[in-house]
Amino acid sequence: MKNFNMAQAQQLQQRLLKAQEDLALLKVEGSAGGGAVKVIMNGQQTVESIKLAKEVVTPEDVEMLEDLILSAIRDAAKKSQDAAAKQMSALTGGLKIPGLM
Repeated sequence: MKNFNMAQAQQLQQRLLKAQEDLALLKVEGSAGGGAVKVIMNGQQTVESIKLAKEVVTPEDVEMLEDLILSAIRDAAKKSQDAAAKQMSALTGGLKIPGLM
C-alpha cells in the first residue's frame, strides 16, 4: 500500500470536503405508485421535498399513502447512497476507507 505524505493527505482532505459539498447539492428523485408519490433527497440522504398526486390522498386509505411515501423515500435513499458511493469510490480510487462510506 502506498504511503501518503502530509501534502497528499491534505489534498485528499480538501477533495473529501469538496465531495461532501457536492453531495449536499446533488438531488435525486425517488418515486412510488407510478410517480404518484415523489421524494427529492440530496446526496447526504436529507429529504428536501415530497410531492403527492391528489388521487392518492384519500382519507379512506391512509395506510396505502403511508406505504407509498415510505417506498418513495427508500427509493430516493438508495439512489442517493449509490451516487455518494460512486463519488467516494472515484475520489479514493476504489480504496475502502472506514468512515467514508
